[in-house]
Amino acid sequence: MARIAGVDIPLAKRTDIALTYIYGIGRSNVKLVLDVAKVDGAKRAKDLTEDEVNRLQKVIEKNYRVEGDLRREIADTIKRLREIGTYRGIRHVKKLPVRGQRTRSNARTKRGKRVTIGAMKKDDRAKLDTAPVAEKK
Repeated sequence: MARIAGVDIPLAKRTDIALTYIYGIGRSNVKLVLDVAKVDGAKRAKDLTEDEVNRLQKVIEKNYRVEGDLRREIADTIKRLREIGTYRGIRHVKKLPVRGQRTRSNARTKRGKRVTIGAMKKDDRAKLDTAPVAEKK
């Protein structure tokens, strides 16, 4: 199994697709990496020679921040935004969309399951109605 940047890339896939399994390397970056390393993107990952894997490894290490370093940098940036109290930092704290997306009708992935207000089952309403009320002073 070919291991590049600490990630086992899938052998059955084409090289240009397999490299996207590395965090921080996307489709546009793959083209540049393959051009610099002089590796054919249509070749399957299992058919890569040791020399080609080493060239890919060197190009990625030299030119790109990937995996752990990139994850750490992103986490540090978010932490800094939270600490200084920016709008983006506050949105991160509240687990809401950060980049201006609407939340009235969308953002279910970020906000979680819908919380219905006002609709209750008969059993739940009966429990609320019979519950003792604390006296006010």
